[in-house]
Amino acid sequence: MSGHSHAHAHGHAHGIAPDADRGPLLAAFGLIVAFMLVEVVAGIASGSLALLSDAAHMLTDAGALALALVAMRLAQRPARGAMTFGFRRAEILSAQINGATLLALAVVIVVEGVRRLLTPPDVGGTTVLLVALAGIAVNLAATAILARADRGSLNVEGAYQHILTDLFAFAATAVAGAVVIVTGFTRADGIAALLVAALMLRAAYGLLVASGRVVLEAAPVDLDPDAIGRALAAVPGVAEVHDLHVWEVSSGFPALSAHVIVGRDTDCHAARRELQVLLQERFGIEHTTLQTDHEGGELLEISTAQLRP
Repeated sequence: MSGHSHAHAHGHAHGIAPDADRGPLLAAFGLIVAFMLVEVVAGIASGSLALLSDAAHMLTDAGALALALVAMRLAQRPARGAMTFGFRRAEILSAQINGATLLALAVVIVVEGVRRLLTPPDVGGTTVLLVALAGIAVNLAATAILARADRGSLNVEGAYQHILTDLFAFAATAVAGAVVIVTGFTRADGIAALLVAALMLRAAYGLLVASGRVVLEAAPVDLDPDAIGRALAAVPGVAEVHDLHVWEVSSGFPALSAHVIVGRDTDCHAARRELQVLLQERFGIEHTTLQTDHEGGELLEISTAQLRP
């Protein structure tokens, strides 16, 4: 078998929000939690399921922000012991928890929303409208704060998108409150609640699918392993590429390993360096492990008969 076998690996920080982003996340978290408590009280007082469902959605927003802060702290810990990648996947676990919570709350809201459509209760339209308008203002402030942070981080971008979708929920709730005031059609509250639940289901699906891909070590959605393999095999001196694996250690942190066969007279070290540059510049993959071997190696077979005296 060929006697020239080499492996190389190196890692860089990916997808981790800097400490400067901690301030915007904390400020947005404070706004969301404070208004969520106000909305729970108002929802119970007015009998509005739309307000309570909005509060549930805001609870998941607060959870997303809190988990983003925790994941940010964990991801910055250095790798040690058995945790050779550190705690980079903490954000993936937080995304799964957040997605599962959204899914469970959405199911509860759908069941209660349907019940209220069949038997609509009295709803305080004025309270619903005023709180929903205040919610729109709070979410606009929170999104403006998070917009100043580094949205290249999945933690920050995920929290930003979560709060942004809340604007649609509050808009639906405000419309429901206005309809109740003008027409007395109390079923509008249940309809708005179902719209909020639909938004929650959409967010839950996205979170669970994205985090599930990382847990199952699927290739990043923007990277095609077949295209990467063809690009590597097209490099002069490369005869064959196999055992190619592309996965995400965490969001924004793609990794690759492959076994590369180069020509008998090819400088395997230079070929490996060229492949690493290609992977970084064309595909954005910096963490690579490439084993290079020269083609044409043969196993030396020794029979037992040759060993007898």
